[in-house]
Amino acid sequence: MRRRSLIAAAGAAALAQRPGSARADEPVDVALVLAVDVSRSVDEDEARLQREGYRAAITDPRVVEAIRGGMLGAVALAYVEWAGIEFQRLVLPWKRIATQTDADVWATALAEAPRSSLSWTSVSGGIDFSRRVLAECPHEATRRVIDVSGDGVNNSGPPAEQARDRAVAEGITINGLPILNDRPTFGRPPPMPLDQYYRDSVIGGQGAFLVPAENFEAFGNAVRRKLIREIAGFGGPVVDRA
Repeated sequence: MRRRSLIAAAGAAALAQRPGSARADEPVDVALVLAVDVSRSVDEDEARLQREGYRAAITDPRVVEAIRGGMLGAVALAYVEWAGIEFQRLVLPWKRIATQTDADVWATALAEAPRSSLSWTSVSGGIDFSRRVLAECPHEATRRVIDVSGDGVNNSGPPAEQARDRAVAEGITINGLPILNDRPTFGRPPPMPLDQYYRDSVIGGQGAFLVPAENFEAFGNAVRRKLIREIAGFGGPVVDRA
């Protein structure tokens, strides 16, 4: 309960500081949490590539066109960073995106937000925290989605499958963006290919899919492809490769 109240307080404070924040009575096609891995395996250059990838994707005219093409012509975005089971934080609270200007403002806010880097990787912690953020979304949404991106398997906290199943039971879809980094995590090779792990243990719910990024440099293109598909609600393969 205390964690949940902290989420609400952080979100309300940040929204209060931004002019033109959307009202709670404005519905959206999709409420989307972008849940981003900031564990120690993600170095400063890779963290920059991740953030730039999200900024470029959200402001891409093709993504804005997909947003405007929905029944309601808007989405709600929240940006979360996560690492070990002890660390998750709401970096950008809910913002309704309906125009290119909205997207540009969101991208500027992300560029200005400080970033943390901590040890270990708790996919389960990231999913559970994102569920609580979704529960406090001020916009009625046709669909609710958690978008998990990361470069490693769960090695902190409960198994990812447990958190995934809790989210799916609430009608939430989890999509994935595994970054197939060729660098072993903490000097150890992963127990299985990361895209296979995301397919079997992370994604779930109606229409769930993943878009692997071959490396951090390819991340921006993968984000754009995934956002267009999940915003538009397109069907397609479970594993969507460029």
